[in-house]
Amino acid sequence: MVRRDFLKTIPLAAGVPAFAGIPFLKSFVLDDDDAALCSRKFKIAASLHLQTKPIGQVIVEIGKTFLGTEYVANTLEQPGEERLVINLRGLDCVSFYENALVFARCIKKSKTSFDDYKEELQFIRYRGGVIDGYPSRLHYSSDYFFDNEKKHVLKVVTKDIGGVRYEKAINFMSTHTESYRQLKEQPEFAAVIQKQEAAINRRTLYHIPTKVVPKVAPKIHDGDIIAITTDIPGMDVSHTGIAIWQDRQLHFLHAPITGSKVQITEKTLAEYLAASPKRLGIMVARPLEPS
Repeated sequence: MVRRDFLKTIPLAAGVPAFAGIPFLKSFVLDDDDAALCSRKFKIAASLHLQTKPIGQVIVEIGKTFLGTEYVANTLEQPGEERLVINLRGLDCVSFYENALVFARCIKKSKTSFDDYKEELQFIRYRGGVIDGYPSRLHYSSDYFFDNEKKHVLKVVTKDIGGVRYEKAINFMSTHTESYRQLKEQPEFAAVIQKQEAAINRRTLYHIPTKVVPKVAPKIHDGDIIAITTDIPGMDVSHTGIAIWQDRQLHFLHAPITGSKVQITEKTLAEYLAASPKRLGIMVARPLEPS
């Protein structure tokens, strides 16, 4: 049970070489519908002239094209060797914002073939953009943000807009190996994950406490990636989504939990967070314009 799987049990529902230096994509799970959906989204983007818009706005507009898409857990947990898994027909909270980000970057770079999409997806989903076994996938949200900041995909702005230190030992995966099929089948992966957790724990993490979110909300932009910090021991983040402004209020565009669909919260982001004591606060990552 990876972080994406774990979320379905929780009410609150994670210098780098350029693409030319990334090994060729490994085999991937693909349904013909995914290629068609990819093409359709690029056509929508062209009809809306999204390439001319700021990347945050592009992320929001692409995110909205997923409204009503079913929440599906375990989409990346396929048997066998780690490979790029594609599923645009069912999304969890991470694959939702990840796909919006991938499509937005492709659109901004005028690289809108299905192969372009797959290449960008691998670049963002994996450590350094390289698939090298299960541990190369970015499992923890804070690590996902850290690696993609190094790749100049986004900038973590949590501290800059009012965040405080987030004091927590991150070790959920290494202390719950029985919940992860890959860690049970290949125990050597657990040692790699443990080293990755140690690296996370050497960093200074920040979050914006829930009670402070109303004050800092004006500093959050359309299309910012929001990661909700949690009281679950060993876990950094339990849910993710996209910031969206509507009627001058900040809302949350996300894939909530099993049995639901991609949606925009009726409540403001601040109200949504305050509705559960398990939602301690947020980390905020701002997508950067592709160079």
